[in-house]
Amino acid sequence: MADLPKDDDGWRNQLTPIQFDVLRKKATERAFSGAYWNHTQEGSYHCAGCGSRLFVSDTKFDAGCGWPSFYKAYQNGAVRTELDRSYGMLRTEVLCRSCDGHLGHVFDDGPPPTGVRYCINSASLVFVPA
Repeated sequence: MADLPKDDDGWRNQLTPIQFDVLRKKATERAFSGAYWNHTQEGSYHCAGCGSRLFVSDTKFDAGCGWPSFYKAYQNGAVRTELDRSYGMLRTEVLCRSCDGHLGHVFDDGPPPTGVRYCINSASLVFVPA
């Protein structure tokens, strides 16, 4: 992995405006607007900030929410979570373990076998075909 930017200017030079807003400023793209919400190709989804593999296509499912949804991360430790109290809500934020980029949120309404739904912004991901 190459050296990651240490400040906002460095990240702005590396990311598109929407990637920067999502990954570094914790924005959320509009539902049904991202590149991967209905994407079905086989492969893996990597962090748009650092390239770490985060999710694989065989754990992706259609949650009907308008964002890419996965029932588990690629491997233990690929992502980490933090309590998010923004906007008067209590949610669990999902971040890339390698670069701390904001990915989305995880909820307890997913399918078996995990029962969780990682609701992830397309802008935080880069798809790598199998």
